[in-house]
Formats: sequence, structure tokens, C-alpha cells
Amino acid sequence: MRGQGETRITFLGTGTSHGIPMIGCFCPVCTSEDSRDVRTRCSVLVEVPQGNIIIDTPPEFRLQCIAHRVTRVDAVLFTHAHADHIFGLDDIRRFCFMQSGPIPCYGSEKTIRSLQKVFSYAFSDPAETYSERPRLVPMVVSGPFSLLDRTVSPLPLAHGRDTVFGFRFGNWAYCTDCSGIPPETAEQLHGLDLLILDGLRYTPHPTHFNVDQALAQIERLGPRTAYLTHIAHEIRHAELAPRLPENVHLPYDGLQLRL
Repeated sequence: MRGQGETRITFLGTGTSHGIPMIGCFCPVCTSEDSRDVRTRCSVLVEVPQGNIIIDTPPEFRLQCIAHRVTRVDAVLFTHAHADHIFGLDDIRRFCFMQSGPIPCYGSEKTIRSLQKVFSYAFSDPAETYSERPRLVPMVVSGPFSLLDRTVSPLPLAHGRDTVFGFRFGNWAYCTDCSGIPPETAEQLHGLDLLILDGLRYTPHPTHFNVDQALAQIERLGPRTAYLTHIAHEIRHAELAPRLPENVHLPYDGLQLRL
């Protein structure tokens, strides 16, 4: 049971766009017997006393919900509209059916427009189809908004040449898929209790922080605790986790945090 005001965060997925193991790869991580090295695509469940929030719906979203017994979704936040973050959206239909109503989804204007193009049936008039389908209410956001008695702030981040959203809830933030943090966003990330940040791999990448870059950002921003996410198959959990600074951790699918 969650206490009054308590937030529980579940890492539904912590992997990069390929997932781990990768198709056709037989490297030490993709063949690892350590369950922490099996990583589905990135998503988190945020549970507060007033309801449940999902950030991103990756291709494994249905399996993630079954594995972690997610039975209710009150809102979905989208960081951006890349395939590995949205292609499980159709499985929101099960929650619409169980809850007998539509579910709001939040994102930038560009992200919502992409969702409406790719999943047009999820935003259409219910009278236009008899089949079970997701029913989504588009919510374009560009600044702080209220959700389940929480103030949520979208945080613009550089993802290569694209701009995507991270999200801040109170004194913690989720910032996946980023290669740069604009000054105005950095101001909102200083001194948090918890920062979840993209840390893709050891080698550089044009659209993601690598581990060294992520650690430099964490040192600059000074969160009390930080977790890396969107992890590629270069990283073996048992090898990297012990080498991280004391306040930085490597998550795994299913890890739960309480705030």
C-alpha cells in the first residue's frame, strides 16, 4: 500500500531501441543469464494515491503490464514519437475497456500530431467503429500542468537535432533519450531528490548521452540520487553497477523506487 502522498516508480523497461537481447546478437550481454541484462524498451509507471501514470508505451507495453500487474492507467505521458516509445499504444485499449472511458495522453504539439497520424483510430469518433480500440484524449502541453493532484513540468531536451520532453514531478525528474540539456531545463533539474537520465552506452552516440556524459551531467546537476536508463547491450549490469559513483545506480526492468 502507498502511504498518503507517496510516489512509487516502477521501471517497466530500461533498454534501448533494439531491446536486449538484440535480434541475431550473441554478445555476452545478449546471452547473459543475469535477468538484469534482459531489457525491454523504455517506460515507467508512476503510482500516486490518486492514480497511475505511464510514461511512454513501447512495443513490449502489454507484456510489461502483465509482468508487473498494471491494472489501471489514468494518464499517459509521451516523451516523443519514436517507434520504441509509442508502438505499444494500441494496448491502452484494454485499460479503456476496463475503466469504461477514454484516457488522456500528454505530449508536445509535434508528438501529439504524430500520434494522431500513426494511431488515427485511437482519436476518432467511437461511432466510426464497432471494434474495441484505444480511446485517447489528446492533451498538448508546453508548460506545467496539473495531473492527479500533482504538478507536472515538461522539460525540453535535445535528442540529436530533435527536441523531446523529459518530465519533472515535484522533486524528481525522468529524462530519457537526450544528448543535451538546454540551460532553461538545467535550471529545473538542479538539486533534485531523484534524476533518471539517459546513459546509453560507453562509446559516444549522436543522439544520446553515453555513460561518461551522463555522469558529468549528474555531477553538474547534483541530484541526491540518480539512475541511468535507455541502456544498450554494451553495458553488462554486474560490471558497470559497482563502478558507478555512490549516488548513481543502474536500474533493471521491474525495479521499484519509493519517494
